[in-house]
Amino acid sequence: MILLLGATGYIGEAFARELMRRGEKFISLSRKDVDYTRFDALLGFLRANKISFLINSAGYTGKPNVDACELDKAGTLLGNALLPQTIAHACFAANVPWGHVSSGCIFAGAKISENGKVRTEKDMTQPALHALVEAKSPKVLGFDENDTPNFSFRDLPCSFYSGTKALGEEAMAGIGQSYVWRLRIPFDEFDNKRNYLSKVQRYAKVYDNVNSISHRADFVSACLDTWKLRAPFGIYNVTNPGYVTTRHVVEQIEKFLKPPRKFEYWTSDAEFYQIAAKTPRSNCVMDSSKLLSVGVKIRGVEEALENSLKNWKPE
Repeated sequence: MILLLGATGYIGEAFARELMRRGEKFISLSRKDVDYTRFDALLGFLRANKISFLINSAGYTGKPNVDACELDKAGTLLGNALLPQTIAHACFAANVPWGHVSSGCIFAGAKISENGKVRTEKDMTQPALHALVEAKSPKVLGFDENDTPNFSFRDLPCSFYSGTKALGEEAMAGIGQSYVWRLRIPFDEFDNKRNYLSKVQRYAKVYDNVNSISHRADFVSACLDTWKLRAPFGIYNVTNPGYVTTRHVVEQIEKFLKPPRKFEYWTSDAEFYQIAAKTPRSNCVMDSSKLLSVGVKIRGVEEALENSLKNWKPE
């Protein structure tokens, strides 16, 4: 029996839907039923219900965005750092393997390969770097699972949300058998306030940068496949291979959806942060080759993006 935590959330809903599609037996658990933030309560539930695998899609993301995490730091710390540690210890005590939804938001920028050397660039909006992105240059490399997070409390500046997500990975490291599934900017064909494509369409102005992104159904399917294939435990970047710029996403939205508006862009980072954001944002390129190397199949980002817009379902 599989245990799903956070089943009512944006990603949890997708896990529940995919588990049902696969015919997997699972239980979803809310904190109203059992306070799984408590070690003793969770351990007792795992043992009483003979849980074979646990999926943690619970966490604190902030509504409507990560700026809200700055106002509830205690809740953010509990949901993103302390909860994974509690689950890790309970699963270890009950001998239950598990998977944790983490985030690629613990990185900023990309790696650049030039003249036989690789360096990290946090700001990919610099003209020379932006030109490499636009050209889809092989010099632009994503962060892999061996890279140390560079958008965290240990490598400032970062948002409080990103800092706690990085802490969560640290807190559960080396405890029992677990997967860390890094999600990055979820999207799909279903109009939703949590959907990246919906957000872009509703922004008064658009912030242009480069990112790896995760199709929601592709993400949960890939996560479940790591367990189905018995891939080695550890960290996996679960993003659709490749990356996109916000301008490209807007162009695709205009092409397929033909919205009755003209998109405007913030003129600079300074303007964006002065008016629209209260805390630094992560923009980064991720390398998902480790996921592919264990036999998990996932579409490229361009295919997933185009398919989502072709099959767009307005709210």
